[in-house]
Amino acid sequence: MSAYGTYDAEYGAADEGVPFSNFENSFSEKTIRMGFIRKVYGILMVQLSITLGFIALFLYVPKVQKFTATHIELFWIALVLMFILMIVLVCCDKVRRTSPTNIFILIAFTVLESFLLGFAAGGYKADEVVMAVGICAVVSLGLTIFAFQTKWDFTMCGGFLFVAVLILFVFGFICIFIPGRVVSLVYASLGALIFSLYLVYDTQLMIGGNHRYSISPEEYIFAALNLYLDIINLFLFILQIISSARD
Repeated sequence: MSAYGTYDAEYGAADEGVPFSNFENSFSEKTIRMGFIRKVYGILMVQLSITLGFIALFLYVPKVQKFTATHIELFWIALVLMFILMIVLVCCDKVRRTSPTNIFILIAFTVLESFLLGFAAGGYKADEVVMAVGICAVVSLGLTIFAFQTKWDFTMCGGFLFVAVLILFVFGFICIFIPGRVVSLVYASLGALIFSLYLVYDTQLMIGGNHRYSISPEEYIFAALNLYLDIINLFLFILQIISSARD
């Protein structure tokens, strides 16, 4: 039987001649992908909440700033441990996919990163940090909506973005020897642009669907880590732009 509107053993509902097995697989994949996206954003919200808590602690509790300023070794210990945990999460796929070990490691990484961000934010004025948080939140939300809605496929730009980060790193190293307000603004603006593109790129990798490349639903920790680092770097560059513009 091949008439439209009749059930057939080979076709699901004969809507457009889509094989029933493919229709079922497509529905199953979409359900899995939506669950994956919800899990990633749930983890990301927890990470960002922890980070905001640490930033507020350093900004509005002077005793915390004074204690960390007199124990600078805490900064270096946190920095080393943070890099170790990040390498474990990025390079050890078995650890990254093993629950609940992956959750514990990600939380530990987030706490260390939040401590470092709080330490860095303590060097700025409170109103500058609050402004940077607000701008970063609006930009991140706008870019996320754009990544979900646009027909442009940014998943093919991974190589370009990696080269852009390398160039930004070299430019940042050069800026050490050429201090100045204009140079600082240019560097921060380029950094904000690059990590804005990275946020769209990583969001589309997570969405999957019609994009050329996508990340496996098993990699929810890796996806959350990527989005978190994109937002954190975007926040730091926006904070630097605000500080340089007001200096």
